[in-house]
Amino acid sequence: MNALDAILTRTSTPRLSEPAPDKSTLKNICRAAFRAADHGLLRPWRFLIVKGDARSKLGELFLAANLELNPGISLEKQASIRKKPFRGPLILISISSHKEHPKVPSIEQDLSAAAATQNMLLAAHAQGIGGMWRTGSMAYHPTVIAGLGLSESEKIIGFLYLGTSIGPTKSIIEPDINAFFKEW
Repeated sequence: MNALDAILTRTSTPRLSEPAPDKSTLKNICRAAFRAADHGLLRPWRFLIVKGDARSKLGELFLAANLELNPGISLEKQASIRKKPFRGPLILISISSHKEHPKVPSIEQDLSAAAATQNMLLAAHAQGIGGMWRTGSMAYHPTVIAGLGLSESEKIIGFLYLGTSIGPTKSIIEPDINAFFKEW
């Protein structure tokens, strides 16, 4: 698939199953991150790969964070929270990792990390891999942040769930671009 087709046809794929991307495909997805716009070539990002049994550990971390917010969560809801990392066979946790720089503020570094994340989604799609970028409250919860080993200068940009698409995909609705682009 060429780059423009990948950009114009990518859509979120919330229903994913095995198999996860193979080694070669995953390497291409990871390499795509490094083509993101990056003021100062700081590479202000890092990524955690979560697959296999590590998804259970992530589910326990999500549960611990949720129990801090609401200790009375029902057992049924607890089981549902534990299963969240199993929405895909592989998760890439995208982390903005701020670097001290006199000309590149942290917001630009966050945007660069987000661009790297989008590049990975596009690379996955171009190779036939379904993907869903999720954030939600767990991306901001101190227990999750600490449990994943983030430093004070880091933040979670998102959780990229990757795998084989199952079920129908969303149809793409073409927006009226004139409503968003005006000559100045």
